Amino acid sequence: MALRVALLCSLFGLLLGQGEKHTAVDDCCKNGQKHANDNNDCASLPLISSSMTCRIAQEQCCVSVLEDNMCSTGINVAKDQGVCDSLLAGTCETKTTKTCCDCCLLGKEAQELNIPCDHNLSVGYQCSLVSRACCMDGASDNQTAALGQSELPNQDGSAGVAVGVDPCKGKCDHVCVGIDSCACMKGYKLKPDGRSCEDINECLLGSSNCRGGERCINTEGSFRCMREVSCGTGYELTENNDCKDIDECETGIHNCGEQFTCQNTQGSFRCTPKNTCGSGFIQDALGSCIDINECVSQSSPCHRGQICVNTVGSYICQRNSVNCGRGYHLNEEGTRCVDIDECKGAEQVCSGHACINQLGSYRCECETGYNFNSINRLCEDINECRHYPGRLCGHKCDNTPGSYKCSCTTGFQLARDGRNCDDVNECESNPCSQECANVYGSYQCYCRRGYQLNDIDAMSCEDIDECALPTGGHICSYRCHNTPGSFHCSCPANGYTLAVNGRSCQDVDECVTGRHTCTENESCFNIQGGYRCLSFDCPNNYRRVGQTTPTLERSDTVRCIKSCQPNDIACILDPTLSVAHTFFSLPTLREFTRPEEIVFLRTTVPAYGSYHLGTYDVKFEILEGNIENAFDIIKRVENGVYVGVVRLLKPLTGPRETVLKLSMRNLTTQGESGQSIINVHIFVSEFWF
Repeated sequence: MALRVALLCSLFGLLLGQGEKHTAVDDCCKNGQKHANDNNDCASLPLISSSMTCRIAQEQCCVSVLEDNMCSTGINVAKDQGVCDSLLAGTCETKTTKTCCDCCLLGKEAQELNIPCDHNLSVGYQCSLVSRACCMDGASDNQTAALGQSELPNQDGSAGVAVGVDPCKGKCDHVCVGIDSCACMKGYKLKPDGRSCEDINECLLGSSNCRGGERCINTEGSFRCMREVSCGTGYELTENNDCKDIDECETGIHNCGEQFTCQNTQGSFRCTPKNTCGSGFIQDALGSCIDINECVSQSSPCHRGQICVNTVGSYICQRNSVNCGRGYHLNEEGTRCVDIDECKGAEQVCSGHACINQLGSYRCECETGYNFNSINRLCEDINECRHYPGRLCGHKCDNTPGSYKCSCTTGFQLARDGRNCDDVNECESNPCSQECANVYGSYQCYCRRGYQLNDIDAMSCEDIDECALPTGGHICSYRCHNTPGSFHCSCPANGYTLAVNGRSCQDVDECVTGRHTCTENESCFNIQGGYRCLSFDCPNNYRRVGQTTPTLERSDTVRCIKSCQPNDIACILDPTLSVAHTFFSLPTLREFTRPEEIVFLRTTVPAYGSYHLGTYDVKFEILEGNIENAFDIIKRVENGVYVGVVRLLKPLTGPRETVLKLSMRNLTTQGESGQSIINVHIFVSEFWF
């Protein structure tokens, strides 16, 4: 069967190059194998492709799986039953099963008769493989090792592949018994896929040998028996599932004391005392002998008119005598009871208070601050602080024997009346390093401006370093200097001056104050922290519009327009109509969150305008000077005309100077009608305030 599949795969490889694109042959074969495993039938295969090659692969791979499954069934019947009579060979399917069963019996018989498993009977190639596998499955370890080095013959009888090579190519979970034919070990059965093995549940099938009162528990490849009812306390389960008494005395797990002897019983044990007690005693749990109180344990052990008196190990009976109550005693004759004068006794019954005798008792006349207790008959101190809470003292009340006293909390002192409290002015003793404010019951230290109170002693004042505070970076625009109780700000040495508020730095406009060194032919342009002397000459064939001014503002522009000589064709054809210079002072931006618009190139070209030959348009470009790609230029419409906007995309650190060369070209449907060059001189300063 494996040879047939190999030939088919070779044929499919040749057919794959023909015709249109087909489903992969491997996918067609896998579909057929899956259908065989799921439905156990190949008569109604669903076509997954219109290709003839795919259909053949489906059918042959499906039939191959069915034949392998039927052969495995026959092998299992031969191993389990030892006969194949139950298998009928009336159809093609059952014929394959019976053939594999008969061939397996042939191999088992050869093994029992000690005939070599590699016999040369002409029973066919597949039957020879099944016979040899069943023969080797029952052979001893030595015989199996010897057979592992032998070779199986091919169908033509010539020497072939060694038996040690797995003909199933590792597809079997347990044992390979032939080409693509698998078998399972004891306690397992073959799954429908013909390769995997699953555990046999002997408990479910009733094939276990558990006895009555035992429960079968299935395990992987086997089973075990367990008693349904536990043995109970004092017993243990043996290997034979029987209950055996535990000898606690022998194993030493009893709790008998040193005075007892352990005696084993069925399921338990008993502690027997080593020593016995005499008459009148009883033995306790620790083995000690304890006297029996016969006067309590026995009912009326003595006669009427007698009282029972317990003794060690026995008791005695005495004649009943006169019993006087509390506060009385027998007279000297012993005939009657008389009152006891407790006030004249040696014992001070009232503890320093006045004592008054009464029949059978006495009472005490207690002093102020005490109260007589009729139960224990003593004078007890009255806790005035508890009886009159909040009414005796202004702050705290402390009880004393027979009285009380008042006290005050911290920050107060007792008034002259001995009950109320007056506030103490702690500031009189100057406890604070700067300022002190007396408050009710305490005081509060505070500091002058520029100082803060010490967190530890809450009395001394410390200088506040305003420059080191979280907002210190915003107190001064340039540099902050801390001083005791205050601070001051400073500015860079050149180009700036401190503002009136004492914190901000203002740029000095050298061009206005006349502190520059520019000549008459140069124009002064103020920048942050300095100035620049600028001089511009127009290129050849260009003339300047306007006069040179001594001072240039940010919005000023030096403009040169084209002025060609007669018959100068090159000049006339030059598309550049004008060259302009404008100026921009840019700070070093510390906080940069979005693009900054810095230059606006305004045109007179109407947006989306048209004329008799076509339409207008303007194109803006950056030609040179875009350092670090920090700039870009966009076009937008404002007030109906095109405007070019130069944007700063990321911060530039100064000081530095750069010239951004821009191009503004006018476009029409007929082509380019001219351009203007704008040179933007950008001065990046180091500071910005």
